[in-house]
Amino acid sequence: MSDPAPHIPADIRADATTPARRSLLRAALTGTAVLGAGLTVGAGSAVAAAPAAARKRPTTAEEALRELSAGNRRWRTFREKHPDESPAVRQALTAGQHPFALLLGCIDSRVPPELVFDQGLGDLMTVRSAGQVIDEAVLGSLAYGVLELGIPLLMVLGHQSCGAVRATVEADESGARLPRHIQYLADQISPAIDRTEEGDARVDATIDANIRLVRSRLAADPDLAAKVDSGALKIVGARYELSTQLVHGVS
Repeated sequence: MSDPAPHIPADIRADATTPARRSLLRAALTGTAVLGAGLTVGAGSAVAAAPAAARKRPTTAEEALRELSAGNRRWRTFREKHPDESPAVRQALTAGQHPFALLLGCIDSRVPPELVFDQGLGDLMTVRSAGQVIDEAVLGSLAYGVLELGIPLLMVLGHQSCGAVRATVEADESGARLPRHIQYLADQISPAIDRTEEGDARVDATIDANIRLVRSRLAADPDLAAKVDSGALKIVGARYELSTQLVHGVS
């Protein structure tokens, strides 16, 4: 129903443009920083009137993947641009939003999508649950991004050392019951347990298997499947490595 997850380019040149936040800092030092709700000091409406920096936004899934890959390269090489944070962009976003990618990620505090992909306000629509578990609220949120906002890329983003996956594997091995709400998560993840591996290798393999499982469940949803079949949507699986900060595809 959907193509295999495409390879996410791993080596796209980083853009060393001076971060927008430095421009804001310079504005503060010259007396033009925005204060409170629309108030400025010194330069009147100069900051508010400044046009948003020209930035070509992805309009297809492949363009979105390239932008995410480039942003991840900036992140892991400490050359972040922190795009789309300027006063002009913040003001423009009051009129609406046009995110170019939809991310279903884990709640892990070490994997915030906007940071690991070096994106800013209005760029990504993110939904996060432990182990990327899907329920009606999560599915409805994803469907909103696809059906109402026309986002062309949906990425299921798992990560190295996922605590929800480890808890699921360990409970399965011991036969222990987890606290009620956490057991719900484990019940959703357990079909992905890779029983061909043992110990930490089983946890690691299950992380990948769970990414594939969630991706397949999303691809089977009738509303999302119709968008995939029409070419308007691509659903991919990816994994973030805590040790290297690299995001790579999971097929």
